[in-house]
Order: sequence, then C-alpha cells, then structure tokens
Amino acid sequence: MPAVSDSPDEFRLIADLFAPLSRGYPGALGLTDDAALMRPPPGMDMVLTVDAMVEGIHFLPDDPADLVARKLVRVNLSDLAAKGAVPVAVMLAAAFPHNVTGAWLRRFADGLRLDLEAFSIALIGGDTVSTPGPLTLSLTAFGQVAAGTALLRSGARAGDRIWVSGSLGDGAAGLRAAQGLLGDARPEHVGYLADRYRLPRPRTGLGPELVGHAHAAMDVSDGLVQDLGHLCRASAVGAEIRADGVPLSPAVAALVAADQSWLATVLTGGDDYELLFTAPPEETEALIQIAARTGVALTPIGSVVPGSGVTVLDADAVPMRLGPAGWRHFRQSPSGDAT
Repeated sequence: MPAVSDSPDEFRLIADLFAPLSRGYPGALGLTDDAALMRPPPGMDMVLTVDAMVEGIHFLPDDPADLVARKLVRVNLSDLAAKGAVPVAVMLAAAFPHNVTGAWLRRFADGLRLDLEAFSIALIGGDTVSTPGPLTLSLTAFGQVAAGTALLRSGARAGDRIWVSGSLGDGAAGLRAAQGLLGDARPEHVGYLADRYRLPRPRTGLGPELVGHAHAAMDVSDGLVQDLGHLCRASAVGAEIRADGVPLSPAVAALVAADQSWLATVLTGGDDYELLFTAPPEETEALIQIAARTGVALTPIGSVVPGSGVTVLDADAVPMRLGPAGWRHFRQSPSGDAT
C-alpha cells in the first residue's frame, strides 16, 4: 500500500495509521507488500464490491474526517449485505489533497478503526496518492456467502412481494439537514437526519438472514424508484408499489406532513442504504421472525408483476408522476439537479 508519493513520511503513514487496521489478517502481510492474499473457505463464494466517494459529491467538504471514513466503509458493506454476504475485509485507495493535515489523517484512520472493529473486518491493502483535489476515496470490500446462494438482482418473480428494511427518505432529507436547509424542522429531527446521511446503517446482520427466503435483493443507494427499476430490468419483470406504504422515520414523516412534495423526494432520493428485496408471499411469516430476530423493521410496499417498469400508486391507487428518479452519475450535477 504505497503512501502519498510526495510525503517525506510516506512509510510512516502506513506503519502508524493503516497497518494496525489489518487486525492480524494473515493475507494482509502487515501492509508491507503490494498485494494481499485471500482464500475463501471450502463451500463459500467470495463477494466483491467497490464504491468510490468524492468530496462535494458524496460527502460535504466540512464533514469530519472520521465520519467520512466510516461512511466509506458502510456504503460498501451495504452492497455485501444486499448479496447476503458476511463481510471479511476491505482495501482502500485514497487520493489525498496536498493540503491534507496529519491531524485529519489521524482522525480519518480513527474512523476506519472504529468501523473495522465494529463490523469485525480487516484492512488488507490498497493504495494512497496525492492529488490537487478533490479528496477521492475508493474502498473494495470482500464478503463470503455459501456457494450458489448469493442474492442477486435477477431473481425476482411475478407474484413476489416487494419489501424494504428500515425507513426511506432519511438520506436525502439528511443531506438537506447537513447543509442547514431544514430551518423549520425540529432540532432533534435535523440532528437525526444529518446523522443518517453521514453514517448509513448497513444491514449486515439482516442480509445473510434473507438467504433462502428472498428471491432478489439490492440496496437503496440511488433512490427507491430507480433502484427498483434496476432490479426489475435484471429480472425481466415489473413492479407496483404504494407510496403510502413506504416506511418513514418520524423526522421524514413530519416533513411529508408539512409539505407533500417531500413524498417524491422519499421515493427518488438516494443515500438510504436500506435493503430492497422480493420474496414469495409464503415467506411472510419467516420474514416477520427475521425482523424480530435482527431488530430491523421490514415493510412490504408492493408486488412484482408481469411486464416491465415501476408503477407508483398514491393513496387513492392512482399512478403518480414523479420527477427525475434517483441519482445518475455523469448525468447530474453535485446538487442532484438534472444537467
């Protein structure tokens, strides 16, 4: 894991801040080599995912360094959870701006340490370079799932119920909260939403429990309607959901009650990192038990239907017309506006 090329303390950066995060993982080789070694246990498939975060796009420039690191870990673990995989290890690639300070780096490493310990995973390698900006981070995460059992987007079947975990809309509303744009909201709601934006809750305990019960799954990162559309296309099916059935936190429910236009944000906004999955009706009781066992609320919001596309019905069962359905890289500005 070579360090920032123009830093006189590049090897100390690795030895002091990042090598301890390998947590004794044998294949990490103490972060002294330019590669890592990994061998899945017999009967297991490796699940690999990678996500990048760019300052000003995926996190705010003044977000604390430790929270940036933890969000980076969590958005990747959310992808593993959606596959039903148990997380094992991560690799970090970071392009640090020239003006990054030692104090910022130490706080960033502290954030990594907190979540690597919390989720029982190791940092096993990566790369660091310098850049004129912006700060750009990429994490590759490795997980394990019993061979042939990973939850894919392509398994949904007509007749399945569509479920989501937790609550939706917190991420999109949380960005507004972190930007100071929810002036009329209650202070405790603003704090809750900003925290949900900065620190997603990857459903790592729930995902593996869904194996054998769900037909298809993914996480909600780019907005419910857009992500459900991805799942439908991969499965060659359609979907019909009820907007009034989408679970809301008290904070977002208060926003919707005060201004119904927030409902469209709930349906199309990103950064929720909840699990979206389909399962046959006969699995309903098992899913209720899984929700109780994991402490994560599961809510049915609609059905998989023959055909294609996603239809969103309002409280009167009338199809809704929505604006841009979720975040699309290369087609939107950092503000989320269409370009």
